[in-house]
Amino acid sequence: MMDAFLHQFLSGLANGSIYASIGLALVMIFQSTHHINFAQGEQAMFSAYVALTLIKAGFPYWAAFVLALGFAFVSGMAIERLIIRRFNRAPVLTVVIVFLGLLFIINSLAGWLFTYNVQTFPSPFPPGLGNRFLAAHEIGMIAVTLVMLLLIFLFFRYTSLGLMMRAAAYNPDASRLVGIRVSHMLALGWGVAGAIGAVAAIMAAPIVYMEPNMMGGVLLYGFAAALLGGINNPWGAAVGGFLVGVIENLAGAYVVGTELKLSVALIIIVVVLVTSPAGLFGRPIVTRV
Repeated sequence: MMDAFLHQFLSGLANGSIYASIGLALVMIFQSTHHINFAQGEQAMFSAYVALTLIKAGFPYWAAFVLALGFAFVSGMAIERLIIRRFNRAPVLTVVIVFLGLLFIINSLAGWLFTYNVQTFPSPFPPGLGNRFLAAHEIGMIAVTLVMLLLIFLFFRYTSLGLMMRAAAYNPDASRLVGIRVSHMLALGWGVAGAIGAVAAIMAAPIVYMEPNMMGGVLLYGFAAALLGGINNPWGAAVGGFLVGVIENLAGAYVVGTELKLSVALIIIVVVLVTSPAGLFGRPIVTRV
């Protein structure tokens, strides 16, 4: 019994590493635009297809991984500069429609280019890395996510570019007064968020398999993670991702069953919005009128 519980708990942490990445990407976009990027999962999925295409073309796994992250970074910046920026002062409903439009466009483009057939995605982690509680790829997912979170923390905490990006997201008006090119920083933020989402999709692909709709459920869990940790707190969203992964696995194993696991994310979203909209680590958003 205890072994089964530990397996579900640790497997939940592995799943949570994916949700933490997506949640962090969502929060980064929210901080700069105050909108939820509903196309975040599709952007990540498309980057995973780029990685798979490169691997099939003969590139080593980690070379394809880095190149796919570069593609995700550049495409994220391009989406912000060419599309999102044009709706900077548009009504909220208009922006939501734009994000949904991006979701369907990217999904359809992926289906057209790569087909809707389910494909396998290789794992770079040797089977010997696993143990009786976690498979090798699950251990690798956790390790890659923790390394990514550490690198992001060091970048935003100790580099001048990272500090400028944080300032532009938190207080764009004051940032402009001290000479920061806010528009450039926001575009870079979109690029970083795109790369973070790509890490999540590439790590998830060997488990959920490759197809254009692979990130639909993952995005929902990522949204639950962002809300649980705090929609305006990037590190809270990362912690929320691991918590959502554990809650999902334990609830699926002992409460609702595997068929209704997706409902756990919806329940978390509703409970957080009703009881504590700021999340566990977020701060209440106050608007002067």
